[in-house]
Amino acid sequence: MRTVKLLVVALTIVVIGGSIETRAQERGTWRPTIMTMNGMVASGHPLASEAGLRILKAGGNALDAAIATWFVQGQVEPGSTGLGGDMFILFYNAKTKEVKFINGSGPAPMAATVEFYKSKGGMPSQGPLSVEVPGAVGGAVFAAQKYGTKPLAEILAPAIEIAEQGFPITDNLGRGLEGSKKKLSQYPSTTKIWFKDDRPLRAGEVLVNKDLAKTFRAIASGGADAFYRGEITKRSVDYLKANGGIHELSDWASYQAHEDTPINVNYRGIDVYECPPNSQGHVMLQALTILEGFNLRYMGHNSAPYLHVVTEALKLSFADRNRYNSDPKFVKIPIKELLSKEYAAARRALIAPNRAIQGEAAPGDPRRPQTSSGQIAYASPRAAPATVNPWNEDEVLNLTTYLSVVDKDRNMVSITSSLLSGFGSGMVVEGAGYFLNNRMQYFGLEPDDPNVLAPGKRTRQTINPALAVRNGRPFLVFGTPGADTQPQTQLQFFLNVVEFGMGVQEALEQLAVISTSFRASYYPHEIAGTLLTPAALPKHVQEQLAALGHTLDLRPSRGVGSNKAIMVHPETKVLMGGVSPTGDSYVMGW
Repeated sequence: MRTVKLLVVALTIVVIGGSIETRAQERGTWRPTIMTMNGMVASGHPLASEAGLRILKAGGNALDAAIATWFVQGQVEPGSTGLGGDMFILFYNAKTKEVKFINGSGPAPMAATVEFYKSKGGMPSQGPLSVEVPGAVGGAVFAAQKYGTKPLAEILAPAIEIAEQGFPITDNLGRGLEGSKKKLSQYPSTTKIWFKDDRPLRAGEVLVNKDLAKTFRAIASGGADAFYRGEITKRSVDYLKANGGIHELSDWASYQAHEDTPINVNYRGIDVYECPPNSQGHVMLQALTILEGFNLRYMGHNSAPYLHVVTEALKLSFADRNRYNSDPKFVKIPIKELLSKEYAAARRALIAPNRAIQGEAAPGDPRRPQTSSGQIAYASPRAAPATVNPWNEDEVLNLTTYLSVVDKDRNMVSITSSLLSGFGSGMVVEGAGYFLNNRMQYFGLEPDDPNVLAPGKRTRQTINPALAVRNGRPFLVFGTPGADTQPQTQLQFFLNVVEFGMGVQEALEQLAVISTSFRASYYPHEIAGTLLTPAALPKHVQEQLAALGHTLDLRPSRGVGSNKAIMVHPETKVLMGGVSPTGDSYVMGW
């Protein structure tokens, strides 16, 4: 009997530990798992990853490389990120074994009121009234100066070089520009840079942005002050005002990125870290804590019972997000209680094994977890659909971007940054060369919404990079773009690794489901009530999910969102990196 128990323990170690990459290669993957010893960068574009790698080779640490990568991302992924966006950073310090969180999200301008936006018909999806104060530059500079080792001029050198010399438009970027042609064509300052002969630039054409190079040089010499309290500020605010905006110089001058305490849970011996509010990072952690009470391995990977409980755990967690999460400077958020084992048990009890929750779940009361969680409606069986609907990654996944870096000392950095939707507001600041966000679209306008708009308030953010530590050692750094899809696909990737013993690349290539049974972050915050389901999922699984009451929306999707990840081998400390098969995502190492 003792021998049998030892054998089970040994097999468990093999599945979760050092042999995971061997199993991945045996199964075969779309891309190989990249393995290196010294350092690794995974991002949404090869030029961005190369910039980070260049900094690592020059002796920079993971934070230096990550910020260099991000400054390049803003050029080569202009629809997703840039100086005019927001950023959240998680940093694992290998020397102190601490995880740090830096909040680089900006607030609404002080003239932004509920009454004003209601008079305008609601929150616009583009243009000057959709723009909040950009926070990303503040976050990037704060992180580099506090935890980096290189001067800003050296960190920004690759981005300056690309802005001045140009880079080729990829197939994916060309498609994104064409798809956003109507939005972008409204702003001459945008078309001057991103159009040629009255049409967007196409794959193979070269983009040179001298204005952005000047902006980069100003930041390299003047830091965050150059962006928030200098000539760039005046240029940006004047441009917004000239186009009908409500920003003032004081809105920008008063902005400061800040450091806060990350949130975490322990899942089967692994400490998983996320970003605190105003990030939605707790959603994935709540779902993990709920799912810890199920035998997921017994259910089987991507079986109907498994996908059912994953979906239901996420529905319950999103319901709590919409009830409690906002800017903690304006709203008291019971984050400790939301992540407690006791509350997870109460929410877990609402998951019926044979029926899906219909529509949006009722939020719970984490301060009194044993009380009723409100009315929960369960769905009736449905027929599995036969029609596969179109799938546009740019509308669902490529709304934001993500990067991860691990260096030779095994410092880990996880950064998600965003303009919000494709190309943000559509506006490039005249003479400064960068896109402005449209993050105001996430605010609510109803008084009972904790995320209701207020002057100077940060909206609830969907960006939520993650990392994990096992036995006090660096283990996994991961994240994805995709608005409300982010905690969903990050969760499924993490479970692929931890529960099912998959290697990084294999885990990133699996099929994943995405629920829309909660109020969406985008104004007007509608509830679609569907389960986006990969058409490649076996027919019998589709039928079983429909029989449980899930309203399936079949899509020709692949991969687990647009996740990127780097794993540290638990024994050899070899770096193992991969990316989901979407966009221009690329991982490099040395």
